[in-house]
Amino acid sequence: MSDSKKDEKQNLQEELGNAAEKLEKFVKPIFNAIVIVLPFLIKYVQVLYTFYSKLPDDVAAMLIGLIFCFFGGLYPTVFAALQAARLSGWDSLVGAFKNLNQEIQVILEADKKDNLKDEDGDGIADVNELDSKEFFERKTKLVLTKINPTKVDDALSTIYKVWLGVAAALAIKFARTISLALSLAEAINKPVMKYAGPFLEKAVPKEYSRWIPVVVAWITKSIGMSIAWYIQTIISAFTSAIHGGLMTARALLKFCVKRGIKLGGFIPENHHETLIDETIGYTLAALGFFFQFKVGFDITFPFNIPLMPFEMAETWLRWQITSDDD
Repeated sequence: MSDSKKDEKQNLQEELGNAAEKLEKFVKPIFNAIVIVLPFLIKYVQVLYTFYSKLPDDVAAMLIGLIFCFFGGLYPTVFAALQAARLSGWDSLVGAFKNLNQEIQVILEADKKDNLKDEDGDGIADVNELDSKEFFERKTKLVLTKINPTKVDDALSTIYKVWLGVAAALAIKFARTISLALSLAEAINKPVMKYAGPFLEKAVPKEYSRWIPVVVAWITKSIGMSIAWYIQTIISAFTSAIHGGLMTARALLKFCVKRGIKLGGFIPENHHETLIDETIGYTLAALGFFFQFKVGFDITFPFNIPLMPFEMAETWLRWQITSDDD
């Protein structure tokens, strides 16, 4: 091996070593953050699921209709993914998440006990005396010894199988949006590389210059996705407002009929015999679309706090299905 290749290999090893040392500093805070956030996220999902499962069918339909009516354009891929999941093995998916939740609870409980251990008796918890590398090794050992690998493997396999069906359904449903996003990204990337590329090559150190096309591609793809998905958001807001409005109106009529609420004959026994469901539905649809338009098709405070998991899921799904078709 020539001296230049040896030097290049040595420099690469040194860079990897330095990167590993820097990453080690973040191991402990990242793990602690996960331990803090994960129970809240699990509790959030459990509360939503428990609340929904206790609702009567007509009330649940009204609630879902209102969500579609007022928020359908804000989270089009999330709602489409949920609909696809119901057709791709919903019961098995719920069971898989329940099993994962049980294993996570076991690990969290074991982690609490581990954090209180003071085997050397110096009054300081053992985990607080470890460096990042030792901390990572200790917590990895804890996870591997407490978790049920067969149970986790079965659960992850089930989730992956359902995800394949969901991803295929989303790719078909949003094919035009994905195509537009990729076309826009390609159209933007060429002039950016042509006019900004030479400047970036001078500004960026030579050893990092090969990253320029990759980073520019990521940025232009993000821009293309933003434009394409904004257009899709407007379309989804309009269609979901109509669908959700009608769904809510008809569920409301069924709710009233089941409970003998007729309002002096105003509520019909069969909504097919009247236009009252369309009148209520289209009125709700207009309000729902206006609300989404008013907030700029982007959720704002204070709704963004309880809906943050939906925001994160929507962003991930959009990027995932667009990247898969690249």
